[in-house]
Amino acid sequence: MNAVLEVSGIDKRFGGLHAVRALSLEVGAGELVGLFGPNGAGKTTLFNMIAGALKPDAGVIRLNGQDITSLPAWRRARLGLARTFQITRPFRELTALENVLAAVPREGATQRRDARSARNLLAQVGLGDRAGEMAGRLTMGMLKRLEVARALAIEPILLLLDEPLAGLTERESAELLDLVVGLKQHASVVMVEHNVRQAMPVCDRALVLDAGALIASGKPAEVRADPRVVSAYLGVEAEASC
Repeated sequence: MNAVLEVSGIDKRFGGLHAVRALSLEVGAGELVGLFGPNGAGKTTLFNMIAGALKPDAGVIRLNGQDITSLPAWRRARLGLARTFQITRPFRELTALENVLAAVPREGATQRRDARSARNLLAQVGLGDRAGEMAGRLTMGMLKRLEVARALAIEPILLLLDEPLAGLTERESAELLDLVVGLKQHASVVMVEHNVRQAMPVCDRALVLDAGALIASGKPAEVRADPRVVSAYLGVEAEASC
């Protein structure tokens, strides 16, 4: 596998809490990987270490073979790592178009971000008719799409999606997942998501964490059937529904 992201032996403690335990994983080019697990499993901590919001106590993180373990988040962004947030963070007093234009392209980006390319990105995420609307007036579903458009504006090679379905209806979730699957044409994707029923089936691979350790990795059908996953996260009722 041609790895875009390599995480090797990542470890993180918060006092007496061992949040992530010597965890290793890889994400290949054009791959959509789902990161799942119960509350407190270490998903957010791992996600934030990859994004640069937290520094690991041990281990190495590589992006396209380059060691980024000690780089700040903004430097990772310039190298092509983009992320969205569970709680959307737009510039609410700017239009949707201006929000996309505010993104700083990564180093070596092929396009200069201008109004035309920004409108194309908004159209790509289904907001083509909302370019002139203030971000603060957009619905939650629209804000989630705007987050994606802003992330795509840096022309990322790796896109981290933090709970993209949070706060959405089932229909909105299904529509956003269709968009997420299409993002593989542009970047590798790692998605942290609690909505296992809808999110796991669209992933190329699913990773499940429990108590800071990786307990399962593989195709969604294999992972759903893993007894450790059923016991730690999905539960007996979820086993039938998944």
